[in-house]
Amino acid sequence: MNVLAHALLAGHDAGLRLGGVMGDFVRGTPDDSLPPRVRDGIYLHRAIDGYTDTHPLVRNAREAMPPPFRRYAGIFLDVWFDHCLARDFTRYCATPLQVFSDDLRAELHAAGPLLPDGLKRFLSYMDANDLPAGYADVDRVAAALGGLSRRLSRANPVGESVPLLLEHDAMLRETFAAFFPQLQSFALDWIAAR
Repeated sequence: MNVLAHALLAGHDAGLRLGGVMGDFVRGTPDDSLPPRVRDGIYLHRAIDGYTDTHPLVRNAREAMPPPFRRYAGIFLDVWFDHCLARDFTRYCATPLQVFSDDLRAELHAAGPLLPDGLKRFLSYMDANDLPAGYADVDRVAAALGGLSRRLSRANPVGESVPLLLEHDAMLRETFAAFFPQLQSFALDWIAAR
C-alpha cells in the first residue's frame, strides 16, 4: 500500500495517520521522542505492509506480472492500488478525496518538526502534484513510478510499468476490490488491540 491507503487505514486518529505516512521514511525502531500514537502509526504501517505482502490475492497479482516486471511488482502495485483506491474513494470513505488529500497535507505541514527529511522532501512533491488525490490520474501515477524507478539502486522496469498495469487494470481492480476490505478489517483489529 502507498500513502493514500496508509492514511485512510489509520482511521480518524491524527497520530496514527502521521505515523502511517512516516512509515516509509523511518528505519528501525522509531525515535522515542516521537509521540506514542505516531510511533504506533509507524508500526501500523509495517503491519499493513506485512499483511499486504503475504496476502494470497496480492501474491497472485504479483505473479500475474511477466518478467522482468514480476520482480518489482510489489513496488508498482503499491502505487497502482492507491490509484484504484483514489478512483473509487467514495466506496471506502465518506470524505471526498480532494478534501481528504488536502487535510492530510495540512496535517503533515503542521507536523513539520516531526517529519523525517525524506518525508519533508516528499511533502513538497505531494504539494506540487496534488497527492494523494492526484493518484486518481494515470499520468501522475506514471510520474510517481518514474521517480521511484530512478531512486532504486539498480536498473529496473518500474518506470515503464504503466502500460502493463493498464493492460491488467480490470484484474487489478477486482483484486483490489476483494482485498482492500480485508485489509481494512485487519487495520481496525490492529488498532483496537492497541
